[in-house]
Amino acid sequence: MKTESGANTVTHPEGQGQYPGFRPVGVETVPASSSWTKAEPAPLMEAVVEKANMARAYRRVVANKGAPGADGMPVDQLADHLKQYWPTLRERLLAGEYHPSPVRAVEIPKPKGGMRQLGIPTVSDRLIQQALLQVLTPLFDPTFSASSYGYRPRRSAQQAVSAMKAHVTAGHRWVVDLDLKAFFDRVNHDLLMARVARRVRDKRVLRLIRRYLEAGMFQNGLAAPRRQGTPQGGPLSPLLANILLDDVDKELERRGHRFCRYADDMQVYVRSRRAGERVMASLSDFLESSLRLTVNRDKSAVDRPWNRGYLGYTLTRHKLPKLTLAKASLQRLRQRVREILKRGRGRHIRRITQELAPVLRGWASYFSLVDVKRPLEVLDRWIRRRLRCVIWRQWKRPWTRRRKLMALGLDHYRAWKSAGNGRGPWWNAGASHMNQALPRKWFDRRGLISVLDTVRGLSRSS
Repeated sequence: MKTESGANTVTHPEGQGQYPGFRPVGVETVPASSSWTKAEPAPLMEAVVEKANMARAYRRVVANKGAPGADGMPVDQLADHLKQYWPTLRERLLAGEYHPSPVRAVEIPKPKGGMRQLGIPTVSDRLIQQALLQVLTPLFDPTFSASSYGYRPRRSAQQAVSAMKAHVTAGHRWVVDLDLKAFFDRVNHDLLMARVARRVRDKRVLRLIRRYLEAGMFQNGLAAPRRQGTPQGGPLSPLLANILLDDVDKELERRGHRFCRYADDMQVYVRSRRAGERVMASLSDFLESSLRLTVNRDKSAVDRPWNRGYLGYTLTRHKLPKLTLAKASLQRLRQRVREILKRGRGRHIRRITQELAPVLRGWASYFSLVDVKRPLEVLDRWIRRRLRCVIWRQWKRPWTRRRKLMALGLDHYRAWKSAGNGRGPWWNAGASHMNQALPRKWFDRRGLISVLDTVRGLSRSS
């Protein structure tokens, strides 16, 4: 789920024309920033379907792409669909008579194991949810806690990680790490809607949000009704999650605690284990009694920060702690690299490095805050060894290996001896003859991204 980019205009790639009441291309001049006010524009549904707001929502949905919903319609057919149906759709929204389609159930693996269920709305419903999000965000976001970082304008996971480091550096060297069990599946609709209604008075908008919450989910060809939860996969779900969990933020602020929350990932920082145990008990009681959420006792803990990762990072034990990589973050990237290289065994090495480049660059960008660079250096060496392993396999036969090693600068005797050593690909990939034949600069010329150099470059520029 992505936040609004703030782009003003965009030209539709197919040059689609206009149609009554709504132009999804860059025909409206949209302000770079909305006016942030605590008062609800009246009436709110008119603001949702207003031309500039819908054009902005259309651009965001098209830019995000995404899989089709239950109706099977892809994003590139949205413009034609709206040409035909937007006037009717607009009237139904204004009359409060629009009913969303059921979402399509999709399961994806969780980073820490298990499966997470997503609910993919239809493209039309994604458009309406995005339009709702753009109107509701200025009403709610200014009131959210400064310690809430997830899925908010001008907020990021890196800011949460920096705040975590600052709290521990200030002497709060114990952490209350709270894990909410299946949070998005257990959100109570009545409690959530009561909090939405604190700022939204337009009954049509409230009914529409309730219908999105209660829309069924297509699974195995059948639509199952939903009595609780807000399915991950739609643009509106992160805002609704923040609205509900803002009560937790306000309670922690009232008690004077230091904390970080990124969506449902929550940590509170205290000075002693005893204080942490008190916070764990009282906060668990608050979550379960006031918000009817379930704390996962097995995954929650009061511990030292360097024993508990946060958003992929962890800290060292130093008096002035340093940010470093959580082991799970390295393991996930290594697994991703293995998958790419497994697919690339029959391809040219330059094509493999091209496929690796966006993965490594994006990963390095996210982890640009790390202070401890040693794991990145080890990671770079490991990636190059994996690539040498692929190349050794591609050479296959001893005489091919001898010929290739000689072409890369080894003398005849050493190439002959290395090619017939009888060792496996992984051993040879780490041996001196392959390191000499295929040094780092050889991979650099073929476009391999260095994670260490990328992180260093981003750190210097920030």
